[in-house]
Amino acid sequence: MAGMSKQDPSPAFAETVEEIMRIYRSLPPRPKIEEVEAAMTVIRTADSEEQKRLEEVARQEVPQGVPPELFSVLQQARKTMVLFQCHEEREEALHLVERNKLFNTFDELIQRASEVVSGGVPIEKQIDLGDPVGKSGRKDVISVESLIKRGEDEESGADGFKGLVRSSSAKAIFVSGEDDTEKFNLMKVAALIEKTAKIKAGVLDLQGKLMEKIEWLPTSIGKLSDITELNLSENRIMALPSTMSGLRALTKLDVHSNQLINLPDSIGELVNLADLDLHANRLRSLPASFGNLVNLINLNLSSNQFTHLPDNIGSLTSLKRLNVDTNELEEVPYTIGSCTSLLELRLDFNQLRALPEAVGKLECLEILTLHYNRIKGLPTTIDLRALPRSIGNLEMLEELDISDCQIRMLPDSFRFLSKLRVLRADETPLEVPPREEVVQYMADLTTKWEARPLSSKKGFWFWVCSIFRARTKRTTDSKESQKLDE
Repeated sequence: MAGMSKQDPSPAFAETVEEIMRIYRSLPPRPKIEEVEAAMTVIRTADSEEQKRLEEVARQEVPQGVPPELFSVLQQARKTMVLFQCHEEREEALHLVERNKLFNTFDELIQRASEVVSGGVPIEKQIDLGDPVGKSGRKDVISVESLIKRGEDEESGADGFKGLVRSSSAKAIFVSGEDDTEKFNLMKVAALIEKTAKIKAGVLDLQGKLMEKIEWLPTSIGKLSDITELNLSENRIMALPSTMSGLRALTKLDVHSNQLINLPDSIGELVNLADLDLHANRLRSLPASFGNLVNLINLNLSSNQFTHLPDNIGSLTSLKRLNVDTNELEEVPYTIGSCTSLLELRLDFNQLRALPEAVGKLECLEILTLHYNRIKGLPTTIDLRALPRSIGNLEMLEELDISDCQIRMLPDSFRFLSKLRVLRADETPLEVPPREEVVQYMADLTTKWEARPLSSKKGFWFWVCSIFRARTKRTTDSKESQKLDE
C-alpha cells in the first residue's frame, strides 16, 4: 500500500479506514494515566504485603498441645487466606493494567493506519482518522496523540473525590464527586493519592472512607511531599507503609480509631509533625526514631495497649499536651521531666504505682489528671498511694485529678501550688487533709472565689497548711500526753 499512486482513495479504501475508526470509537473510556499509575502501585504494594504476611505466618510456632500435623494444616490455611486476600486486592488493578495494554495495541494499529493513509493520499485529500469520513470538515492529518486525546482530556472530568482533597490555602479544591457515604477500594485510594500528588494539594481527608477490607495503604502515599494535613482516622488500617517518610511537609497526622499494631521507623523522619493523634488503636510500643519528632506539640496515645513509654519521650521538648489515658502504664519514665514545655498531662485509667520525682521539673504544667489508677486484681497496697514531694514545683498547675486512687496523704509541698483552682479527689481515701474537707473546700472556693476581696483570699493552700500544722500539733500533743501517762 505504501507504493499506491497519489489519487483519490477508492470507496473500499475509505470503508476500510471507516471500519478501523468505528472499532476504535466503540471502545470504552481509556484508563487515565493516574489510574494506570495507581494500578501499578496497588500491584507492587499487594506483592510486598503478600510476602510480608507469608513470612509472618511462617514464623509462627506450634502452640503447646497442638499436633504438628494439625498446625501445618492451619499454617497452610492461613497462607492460602493471605494469597486469596492479596489476589482480591490485585484483581481490579491487574484488570486495569491489562485493559491499558489492549488500548496500547489499538494505538499501534491506529499509528500504522495513519502512516498508510498519510503516505498514500495527497495532502489535500488526506482522511482525518479522528472523525467519521464525510462528517469532518478538517483536512489535516491526525496523529496518534490526537487520536487518543480524548482519554487524556477526561482527566479534567469527574474524579469522584469531592471534598477529600484541598489546597493548603483556605480555599478548597472540590473535585466533582459522589455520595459522601461511598467507601473507597484500594484502587480508588491509589488513584486519589496520584491526584493529590499531581495537584500538590495540602490536605487529604480519608476519615472513614476506606472499605473495611482495606488494612494497608498503597506505598505511593510517599509521593505526597507537599501535603501538610493527613486524616486517616476511623478506618481499619493495621500498618502504615515505610514510604510515609516522604511526607516531609506534614504537620498534622490523624490516625485515630484504626487497628495499628506498630508504627514504622520511618515516622521519625516526619520532623515537621506538630500534631499526632494515635488514640484508639492497638499500639504497645513506639519506634526508637520517635524521639526525632522534636517539633511535636500535641500527642494523643490514649486507648491503646502501652505498658510503658520509651525513655526517648523526653526528647519531645516542644510537647505541650500528652494524653496517655486508658492504657496499661505501670510507670512514667523519669525522662518525662525533660518535656519542660508540657502544659497538660493526662494519665487517667492506667495502673500507675507512683509518679517519678522528675515530674516536679514540669514547671509549665497546668493540668495533671490521674483519675482511676487502681490496679485490677492486685492489693491496693501497690496502687497509686502517694504523690512525689516535687509536685510542689508545679507552680503553674491549675487542675489536678487524683480521684479513684489510693492516695492517703498530700505532701506538704502542695502549699506551693498557688494557682491550683480544680482538685478532684472523689473516691480517694485522703487522710491528710481529710477528703471530705478537701472536696467541700474546693466546692466553696468555686462559688466564692470571685466574690472575695483579693486581700482576703488566703487560699486553699493556706487552709491545707493550717490542717497540716493542726494535725502535726495534735500528733505532738498526743505523744507528749502518752509520755506523761507513762
